[in-house]
Amino acid sequence: MTNTPLACTAVIADDEPWLRADLREQLALCWPELRIVAEAANGQEAVQAVRSHAPDVVFLDVQMPRMTGIEAAAQLKGQVEIVFLTAYDQYAVAAFEQRAADYLLKPLEAERLADTVARLRERLRERRQGEQVAQRLDEMAQAMRGGAPAAGAPRLDWIKATVGATVRLLNVADVLAFKAVPGYTQVVTAEAEALIRTPLRDLLPQLDPRVFVQVHRNAIVNLHGVACARRLADGRYAVELRHGRGSIETSRSRAVLFREEGAP
Repeated sequence: MTNTPLACTAVIADDEPWLRADLREQLALCWPELRIVAEAANGQEAVQAVRSHAPDVVFLDVQMPRMTGIEAAAQLKGQVEIVFLTAYDQYAVAAFEQRAADYLLKPLEAERLADTVARLRERLRERRQGEQVAQRLDEMAQAMRGGAPAAGAPRLDWIKATVGATVRLLNVADVLAFKAVPGYTQVVTAEAEALIRTPLRDLLPQLDPRVFVQVHRNAIVNLHGVACARRLADGRYAVELRHGRGSIETSRSRAVLFREEGAP
């Protein structure tokens, strides 16, 4: 993992101006490369600020007028990393139900804030690496297929797969990866693994090439399901799937997709 400073942006939302100023000062000390792009005094302003500035992080006070931090987070889920601020720990469960990156109690402690910053940096670095990987894979996929996918080409939207003794109908968009196993193709989703009989060579032409790319002769990955890629000792890469669903090693010919520019 590189230690290069990660330039990020943030919005601070708190109905107390002096608390916003205090957080800004503390962030300047422990995260100097972070740029505060906007401040908000209530939940509605926080939602508007995030949608206007598209920051990497929003620091949300839980109790604010017009719209609470919890209500604002419900509208912003998936758009930005959320850190809740509050003087009460009773909101912790509700905060993490909104998939918050962290939950800080006021008054803020410098050491605890530093831990939060470290966690945010790691999450944002992995997200950006995943986005870069997806872009490279997308470009390679289009190049291999002669440019943009053909308009009107039939695409597979649903798959009937065997899970234990049952047959389930899976949305292809929810599939993180397809892996060849003896006699079958394994379908990996965020919740489980299933089996189908269609081999990868027949499956690939039915998948959207802007989303699914073959990284190895035995594996196809969903670009949206890639969390990050780790370089292995032999120069290949291990593609980490989201939701802790394991990793898939690339072939040597596909390793170039993950290699940073200028790297050997």
